[in-house]
Amino acid sequence: MSLSNECEIKDGLETLVESQAIGELANLAYFRVAMADSVAVEDPKFTLQEVLDTFKSCLSENKEVFLEHYVAGWLGLVRFMNSLGSVFSFIAKDAVNKIQILINHLNGENGAHYVTVQSMVKYELDNQLVDLTKRGSFPESGCRTLLRLHRALRWLELFLERLRTSTEESKTSVMCSEAYNESLSQHHAWIIRKAAGTAFWALPGRATFFDVMNVGTPEQVVAMLGDALPLISEVYQVTEDLYAQNNILDLP
Repeated sequence: MSLSNECEIKDGLETLVESQAIGELANLAYFRVAMADSVAVEDPKFTLQEVLDTFKSCLSENKEVFLEHYVAGWLGLVRFMNSLGSVFSFIAKDAVNKIQILINHLNGENGAHYVTVQSMVKYELDNQLVDLTKRGSFPESGCRTLLRLHRALRWLELFLERLRTSTEESKTSVMCSEAYNESLSQHHAWIIRKAAGTAFWALPGRATFFDVMNVGTPEQVVAMLGDALPLISEVYQVTEDLYAQNNILDLP
């Protein structure tokens, strides 16, 4: 087995370890991001509205992605996954780790270069702060870190879209597996794909997902998903195009 495959499996196994601190770290990081308008301090429960609000703020008029708001949007998605128990822990834990790295960049001495995803990519590439072909000195570069969240965002987008168009008889396990197979699975080692497929069978039903979103009736949930998903999709596509233009969609 090659060293790269060993590293991939090791990284994947680490994402499978459940952590009781996921929720606490997510909430801590959430309040460290300067997004007071999006944080309901008096109500710690997840609501789909917070995801809608933060992704609404992600894009500038010039279609640049504000990293601060991207992070806040992701923290909302982590809160959503945590609300469903340990089923999504293998993704939520890894997402929280990646989010913390980006927050460190935002709050670091070079934070001025991390205002947008576009400025981050330019800064890191111009200063050779990205491992382009093999793992080396920059395992926590902003470009590599955000790429992992970017891939997971596609999975969540596809899954939530299936939820939006589902019926009461639709199986969440099937919807989630289909979304995973179309997105994240191609970036995971076999052992991770196998574990993910098993975990998805333990997902609660459609009604539980809708309840966790704290929006209201199923019709209201569907309507708000209809508002939120195009915003998530646009942020995803802008990021995808940026990474493609800079040939960094396959960073090790």
